[in-house]
Amino acid sequence: MNKLFTETGFKWLWLTVLFLIIDQVTKYLVVNAFNLGESMNILPFFDLRYVQNPGAAFSFLADQDGWQRWFFTIIAAVASVVFLVWLAKTPKSNPLLSIALAFMLSGAVGNLIDRALFGYVIDMLDFHIAGHHWPVFNIADSAIFIGAALMIYDSFKNGEPAKKYETK
Repeated sequence: MNKLFTETGFKWLWLTVLFLIIDQVTKYLVVNAFNLGESMNILPFFDLRYVQNPGAAFSFLADQDGWQRWFFTIIAAVASVVFLVWLAKTPKSNPLLSIALAFMLSGAVGNLIDRALFGYVIDMLDFHIAGHHWPVFNIADSAIFIGAALMIYDSFKNGEPAKKYETK
C-alpha cells in the first residue's frame, strides 16, 4: 500500500480531496445563501448565480424526464473509477499526467455527489460579457477542464507522447 503512494501518481490524490472539498463547500454556501435563480454581481463580467442543472455540460439533456440523472450518475461513477485506476498505474515520473487525473477525478466525484444526492448538479459561476452569458458552471467542472487541458498539454510536451503507465 505504501508503494501506491510513493511510486505512483496516487501521491497527488490530495489534490483530488482538496478540490472536492472546495467544490462541495462552495455548493453548500450558494445553496444556503441564495434562492434558486438568484444571483449576485461580483465583477462587471462575473456573477454568482444559483442554478440546478439536471443535464450535462451546456445543459445537455436537461429537458428530459429524469432518466438522465441515473445515466450521468453512472457515467460519473465509471469515469471516477477509471481516473482512480489510471492514477494508481501512472508512475511518479509523470507528475503532470498524475495531476491532470487528480483534477479530473475531483470534478467527476464532485458532480457525482450532486447527481446521486439531488438529481442535478449545483452550478454557480456565471461569466458574461455584453449581455451574453457563458453557461453557468461550478468548481468540479473547472477541475475537469483544468485536468483535461493538462492532459492535452502533457501529451504534446517535448514532442513526445504522454507516458502511459508502466506494467511490471
